[in-house]
Amino acid sequence: MAPEPPSVELAEITPELHEACLALEVEAEQRRFVSPVADYLRLCDRPGSPWQPFVVLRHGEVVGFVMHGVDPVDDSAWIGGLVIDRAHQRRGIGRTVVELLIARATEHGRPSALSYEPGNAKARTLYARAGFVETGETEDDEIVARRLL
Repeated sequence: MAPEPPSVELAEITPELHEACLALEVEAEQRRFVSPVADYLRLCDRPGSPWQPFVVLRHGEVVGFVMHGVDPVDDSAWIGGLVIDRAHQRRGIGRTVVELLIARATEHGRPSALSYEPGNAKARTLYARAGFVETGETEDDEIVARRLL
């Protein structure tokens, strides 16, 4: 019998949750692939940015961060900046966040897309298991993967 998925929700980042988001840290070996949450928040705050930031809550506790945005060129829903705090990794939270964002995109009739660095084997595995397929496209130096409807 498969383990039950964790109780995870995505919420707006309120002033009360802001500091907890900034304090999120990944494992040491992941730091070369993941920016600090403050960098992602600055990206979301740029004028005209398509990114919307979300805090990841598990049983009301801040355990992660993710961005979601719609590409104005091809109308695909992008997932970016997924950070699960090191104390909460390997519990299925990242997978659940990806599934929630895929469902959100599907509700709006959009395919999902994301990108990751070529050396990030954990991301590649996570996203492949969620149905993302590498397209041969690149975004800066990252591999683009898409999941069709």
